[in-house]
Parts: sequence; C-alpha cells; structure tokens
Amino acid sequence: MTTLLVKHAHLITMDDHQTELSDGGLFIRDGFIEQVGPTASLPTEADEILDLTGHVLVPGLVNTHHHFYQTLTRAVPAAQDANLFNWLKTLYPIWARLQPEDIFISTSTALTELALSGCTTASDHLYLYPNGSKLDDEIAAAKQTGLRIHASRGSMSLGESKGGLPPDSVVDDEVSILKDSQRLIETYHDPKPGSMVQIVLAPCSPFSVTSDLMKQSAKLAREYGVHLHTHLAETEDEEQFCMQMFGHRPVGYMQEVDWVGDDVWFAHAVWVNDEEIQVFAKHNCGVAHCPTSNMRLASGIAPIKQYRAAGVNVGLGVDGSASNDGSHLLAEVRNAMLVSRVKEGITGYSLSNDPNRKLMTAREALYLGTRGGAAVLGRKDIGSLESGKCADFFAVNLNRIEFSGMHDPVSAIVFGQPVRVDYTVVGGKFIVKEGSVVTLDEGKLIEKHNKSARRLLS
Repeated sequence: MTTLLVKHAHLITMDDHQTELSDGGLFIRDGFIEQVGPTASLPTEADEILDLTGHVLVPGLVNTHHHFYQTLTRAVPAAQDANLFNWLKTLYPIWARLQPEDIFISTSTALTELALSGCTTASDHLYLYPNGSKLDDEIAAAKQTGLRIHASRGSMSLGESKGGLPPDSVVDDEVSILKDSQRLIETYHDPKPGSMVQIVLAPCSPFSVTSDLMKQSAKLAREYGVHLHTHLAETEDEEQFCMQMFGHRPVGYMQEVDWVGDDVWFAHAVWVNDEEIQVFAKHNCGVAHCPTSNMRLASGIAPIKQYRAAGVNVGLGVDGSASNDGSHLLAEVRNAMLVSRVKEGITGYSLSNDPNRKLMTAREALYLGTRGGAAVLGRKDIGSLESGKCADFFAVNLNRIEFSGMHDPVSAIVFGQPVRVDYTVVGGKFIVKEGSVVTLDEGKLIEKHNKSARRLLS
C-alpha cells in the first residue's frame, strides 16, 4: 500500500456542494482518495507528503474530444485559413502518410501537453489507420505517459467515390472495422472504477461513414456496454450534406440510426435548434464543447447555456491539434467561459433588461472541464475530489507574475492567461512535478515529434 498526503492548498472539490477550503488537502491510499478536508483534520504521516502552500488544487481536467495524431500537422500553411471541409480536404492526403510510430509519438506529445495543462483523463478519436497503424499504438503511448484514456476506435468507410468527403485512400471496409472494434474491446476495455483504458466506438462523421456502419457500431457497442462517439452538427455544410444525403438534419439522422442514449456523446453540436436540444436532454446524450476549434475553423458557437438549462451533460474538448494547434485544456476552460459571454452579447444580452440572466462564471467553466467531462464519458469515479474517487488532480502555484493582483485564487487560473501547471497527479502518481513531466523525456520527445512532422510534409 502507498499513501500520499497533500496539504495546505486552496482546495476546490467540485462536489455537489461546491466545497472550497482555503487550507485543505487530501489523504490518498493506493490511488484513491480516502479523506478530504481541512489540513488540520488529515493524518500527519504518509509515504509522501506534498505541501501546496500558495497553490490552488483542482480535480483533474477531463478532455472529451481530441485527435492526437493531428499534433503532427499544426499550422500547415495551406490549411491555416480554411473552413472545416476545405481544411479536411487539404489534410487528408498528408494524414494518409502516417506510420504506426507517428501514432505513438503524436499520442505522447498530445498527452504530455494535456498533462501540463492539468488534464488527467483524455478521450481521443482516431479514425484513420494508414500503413498498418492501429489504436494499439495509441494505447501503448498512453500507458507510458500515465494519463487515463478513452481510446475511440474511429472509422471512415464512405469515400469520395460513394459520395463521402474523404478520399478513398483513407477509408476502410466495414467488415474489418467492426472486427477490429470487437478485438479492441475484448483486449483493452476496462469498465471498473479507476480504469486506465476504456474503448469507445466512434465512426467519424455523417459525411465519412455509411448509415449501416453507424447502426452496426451502435449494436456492437451496446452488446459490450461501451460508449459511442462521433462528430455532429459542427458546421452548416454538414447540415446541408445530411439533408441531401439522408433526408434528415444531423440530429434527426442520429435518431434514424439508433444513435441517441446515455451511452452517446457528440463532438461540437453547434448547429442545433431548440427541439434538437430537447432530444439530447430526453435521451441523455452528451456534448463535447470545443470552443477554440470552433473559433479557429469559423464553425460557430455552441449553445452551451441552452444545453445546460435543458439538463444536457456538457464537457470540454481541445479537438484536433490541427484545428486548435494546441492541447491546453485549461485554456479551453477559459475560452469556454469567454465565448459563452460573446454569444450572450451577440444575442442581445443585457443585465439591466433581464437581471435573471447571468454570464458564465469561472467556476461554471471549471465545472465543464471536470464534473461535466466525467459525466459525458460516463465516469462516476473522476471529476471531483471526494472520498472513494480517483486521486486525480492538478495544482497551480499562484506566486507568479501572471497571477499577481488576482483576488480570487480559483478564478485566477481561468481569467488569467493559461499557464503550465505545477503538479498533475493521476491515481496518486505524479505525471507532472514542479512543472516538468516525470514519465518521459520531454526534450527527446520534441526531437522525435518534429522529425515525424517534417517527414509528413516533405
């Protein structure tokens, strides 16, 4: 048995009572929280003691949507100023050159970035497998880095020749997709509390897979009790595509192919109407809100306040690192708060006209990044700092120039410019310590990653 005592932090628990302690801490045993409370109430001895005086301590952030492999194609000149469909068409031929080692290296890079931003659990959506690449490559890299992962077996089966968006060179046949999906679930999926790996079935999008694959994936996922994930209603282009191809708007199409339920969450879900928000609420579908990517690709602003008012679970995602060009989840918390306020302004928000309408707060944005994300992924063991839950957290030292003059330690890390966190702990184990990743050599990783990135564009 191993124990860790964390003390003297400004602690935000994200429990049901939104408990905050100005001098709080945790007592951790074998990866799970045993006690939470004021420092004076905790045991005084442990195998390791971490004094977080001057730090804010927060539950580990949960990333609900990403494409790790895209760290290799950030800021590609030809794709810098394109909307979603043109951006994809530019990058598909480059992604077709990916090798298995690229999947491993890009996963390591993305997870390192995420850990340095306070993330402890990440969902990734890998939907193309060129040149022998496998989801196994990603899972192996995640094991080395030390973060929890929800590894999505993505897929594309509807190529250009059949009316889809991706070139035929990056699509697979549906029999092999379903066979590999079953293999991955049986090999890696762990549904137990504290699990480090869970498998998700994730056909890429309405414009890259067939209706039959959507239905068969849903059937397979429910046989094994795993979750389902896909892109949905990201842009107006997609809405027009679905109407022409399937005779439904995107949400209606999901209903048609049995893709609604508490085991389903959608990335983006920007272009939805009030009736469709109620569909999500009725069926307990989740949403991965990716504000930075939506701004980068000019996709729009998701109706997050309306989702939350309807009772829809909403988490945050950094999305692909070629449509965000970074994997900083604490920055996503900040942008979620700010873009929500922009949307209020666009829709004519006025406190004087309606005092009951309120702007999204820093704590609400942090909730999306923690409890919200855990709910979207169907995890009851993460997202808050409570007895019996996983010992996943991050801490930021407030004694730095960026936070000087800040009067609220919790809001400081959201309103302030995003920083590299000082500590990230997953299951009681340090991933980031004193601002550095301890599970791998960051310098060597950068060198390998840049070499792979240059090869893809050569």
